[in-house]
Amino acid sequence: MSAKIRLYVEHPLGAGQSVPLDRGQAHYLFGVMRMTVGGQVKLFNGTDGEWLADVAQAGKRAGVLTCVEQTKPLQMPPDLWLLFAPIKKARTDFIVEKAAEMGAARILPVQTDFTNSERIRQDRLQAHAIEAAEQCGGTYVPQVDDLQKLSRLLDDWPEGRQLMFCDEAEVGNALQLIAQGGASRPRAEAERPPMGADGRCPAYRPGKETQPGSWAILIGPEGGFSEAERKRLHALPYSHVVSLGPRILRADTAAVAAMTLWQQTLGDW
Repeated sequence: MSAKIRLYVEHPLGAGQSVPLDRGQAHYLFGVMRMTVGGQVKLFNGTDGEWLADVAQAGKRAGVLTCVEQTKPLQMPPDLWLLFAPIKKARTDFIVEKAAEMGAARILPVQTDFTNSERIRQDRLQAHAIEAAEQCGGTYVPQVDDLQKLSRLLDDWPEGRQLMFCDEAEVGNALQLIAQGGASRPRAEAERPPMGADGRCPAYRPGKETQPGSWAILIGPEGGFSEAERKRLHALPYSHVVSLGPRILRADTAAVAAMTLWQQTLGDW
């Protein structure tokens, strides 16, 4: 019988490697899931891929697993960041979980002019990202940053990273606007590539020679962006302004919609 339980561990993984379990992990495996010595679990740590492991020792407060064989290599997601303004607790949790499931490499909560939340629990959000990776079968766990001001992040924006700015005031088709922006060049320099019959740019499909490069998606707060923020974001040479449709979406819905559009057009879907 194949192992059905996946567990994230902060320990090196390799053939014959012993992996100690902390109290919480031991309680989950041996108390909740009723596993015993000889049972099998799939492990991943975000760097060494996924490994099948046997239960070597099982106790109420501790345990030891032994790695048997690698079942998946490390599968890196596209170099995609998700920037979003924190909202209500449950919806912020939802955004982090879905971003991890959908292939974000890094998740950055940002404080905008109209952001209601002034603080977050970074450790709790990171735990949600880990749980999402456990559930979806991923071998990579996105980093969740602490809250930072959007203005400061833009001041230190890394060279070569494009920005998909989701503006509720924008009118147009997001797929076409991304394609116009080019895979790795600023909007002002890129030439519009031909669109396929399905609305996608053939040059950006997964497996083609042209790769999307480094990108970020920016989702605004419940109150939208301020005029000053919108003006600055529109003026940035690496910013690609897109519309997510004629209806104003909730922030958590917008995050899922934007990541779906990006993955469908430029990502690994």
